[in-house]
Amino acid sequence: MLVGNGHLITRQKETPFINDGAVLIEGNKIKEIGTTAELKQRYPDEEFIDAKGGVIMPGMINMHNHIYSTFARGLAINGYHPNDFLDILKGQWFRLDSQMDNHTTYHSGRVAYLESIKNGVTTVFDHQASYGEIDGSLDQLSKAADEFGVRTCLCYEVSDRHGKDQALAAINENVRFINESKKRTDDMQHAMMGMHAAFTISDETFETARKLTPRDVGFHIHVAEGFSDVKDSLEKYNKPIVNRLFDLDILGKQTIVAHCIYINPHEMQLLQDTDTMVVTNPESNMGNAVGCPPVLRMFNDYNLLCGIGTDGYTNDLTESYKVGNVIHKHHLVDPNAGWSEIPAMIFDNNHVMANRYFDTKLGVLEKDAAADVIVLDYKAATPMTKDNYNMHILFGMNGKNVTDTIVNGEIKMRDRNVLGVDETEVYAHAQEEAQKLWNRINQ
Repeated sequence: MLVGNGHLITRQKETPFINDGAVLIEGNKIKEIGTTAELKQRYPDEEFIDAKGGVIMPGMINMHNHIYSTFARGLAINGYHPNDFLDILKGQWFRLDSQMDNHTTYHSGRVAYLESIKNGVTTVFDHQASYGEIDGSLDQLSKAADEFGVRTCLCYEVSDRHGKDQALAAINENVRFINESKKRTDDMQHAMMGMHAAFTISDETFETARKLTPRDVGFHIHVAEGFSDVKDSLEKYNKPIVNRLFDLDILGKQTIVAHCIYINPHEMQLLQDTDTMVVTNPESNMGNAVGCPPVLRMFNDYNLLCGIGTDGYTNDLTESYKVGNVIHKHHLVDPNAGWSEIPAMIFDNNHVMANRYFDTKLGVLEKDAAADVIVLDYKAATPMTKDNYNMHILFGMNGKNVTDTIVNGEIKMRDRNVLGVDETEVYAHAQEEAQKLWNRINQ
């Protein structure tokens, strides 16, 4: 398969951009990149996907999502009038996830993976919560991911908020799925130990999770997203959150800490010393009014591996690129803030982070990398070059520009038609399940 006749953004250092470029796919990997003319001449019999002068680039990677939030769109909860982030958690998200069962989880997964394909997202790291039915919930997301052919790394949110028995059930769901994912050989699904946030997890629960988690598997946890998390750690444990996680042996190269809005320089140093990954979620942070994280300081001063996720706010990573670009400018009153750091996080670091779990090289178009390729319908009104293509993405593109999505060498969307999927059926079932969920929440 040959994808060509477009501005090729490879994300590799040697040849980052080829005008009128093409990428040759063989099986589930990339065989070669070059100009369209030379590759068509050498491989005249290959199936040709014509980018029609648009953009060809690697599939995007969402490093922190909440698929279960799919059915929160349009949801009105009786008596819900939040004043702060803790009110949002207790009044909306805890009420929603406590009513999620496996059937709801499956259909939320179908929508999220479908919309990922439509927005050019080929890999999703998800953080599941469904305390209405814990056992087997990750299997439902796994089933949906396989159905739509999207790479995914899954975990379940461990929390003591529903009691010790439920916390242990959540740990066991993670352990069970970690073991199941290790049996796979297709490099399409992996697993982590998911944790909610330190203020809803006791030391005993952390210790149990640590004991049962294989050493080659990390934790995926929210850190200091709201000040209530910070306050809880200081008052109950007399230490900052990251220090507590360090003492509990939660940090490390395979661990993701999401948000990190209220952490201090010493905590940043601990994250650096342990090579822990940080994922920032700009749209969600603004929507929840929790503040702007010091991620530019983490990136520049502490050289932390920082990436970007959507936190369930959207399945379009280009939205997060745009908001990530402006949130720091606004917060710091500095027109240069985030200009180079945000694209480095989303386009460079996200795939480095993902490759701590996936073996096939992701996020780059080069020989032997994963054949995860997207095509965008974008006609540049100004010259596009190796020096400015990120600006074209930032100011001229969004997920709706994606016309073709290829994952693991298989065409998932062609000319905006998702192949082998009845979208009407997917959304009809989703609406039915959403209404049932809303009724349970407001009963």
